[in-house]
Amino acid sequence: QVQLVESGGGLVQAGGSLRLSCAASGRTFSIYNMGWFRQAPGKERAYVAGISWKGSGTYYIGSVKGRFTISKDNAKNTVYLQMNSLKPEDTALYYCAASKTLLSSSGKVYDYWGQGTQVTVSS
Repeated sequence: QVQLVESGGGLVQAGGSLRLSCAASGRTFSIYNMGWFRQAPGKERAYVAGISWKGSGTYYIGSVKGRFTISKDNAKNTVYLQMNSLKPEDTALYYCAASKTLLSSSGKVYDYWGQGTQVTVSS
């Protein structure tokens, strides 16, 4: 069993930065592939970025590539999402998720989810 708790969200002006953290409980965190998803008001939850269990592979959707960076610290049981040059369209509830099997953009493969942290970007 893995429990995930996100933090670091908030209100920021366009062009600003935020660093989201996702702290995991459980001794087996290191073997999980991790993903960040977001859900904007009135929209479906969407994949943002992912990182393989070793941290050797990272993946991003096109709209955040070059602005967001995902990283994983297995010693601290934490995955991060550094978000720079934020835009109003990045406003959403951000979730982290853990998958024991696949690293995928599909939410269906993820076994555990956090409760989310709100990111609001003002123009």
